[in-house]
Amino acid sequence: MNKRGFVYIMASKRNGTLYIGVTSDLVKRVWEHRNGRIEGFTKKYGCKILVWYQVFETIEAARGRELQMKEWRRNWKLREIEAMNSDWNDLYPSLI
Repeated sequence: MNKRGFVYIMASKRNGTLYIGVTSDLVKRVWEHRNGRIEGFTKKYGCKILVWYQVFETIEAARGRELQMKEWRRNWKLREIEAMNSDWNDLYPSLI
C-alpha cells in the first residue's frame, strides 16, 4: 500500500524566507518545524509558518513535485502561495 504524500512550503513571514519540503505526515512534520525539532534550514531561518501545501496519491509523486518546485524561480513560488493563500495565513491550525 502506497502512502500519500504532501509537498509543503514553510515561510519565516510574508514574502520572507521559504522552505519547500515533502512528507507523508504533514501535521507531524509541520509541528516539528514550528517547535524547532528539526535541525537545519527551517530552524536557522525561522521558517515556522505553513503557507502552502499540496496532497498527492503517493509519496513518490510528491517527491517529484518537490524536486520540480525547488528548481522554480522565487516569483513562481510566490505566485503558487498567493493562489492558495493570498493572505499568507498560517495553515497549520486548519490541519489539526
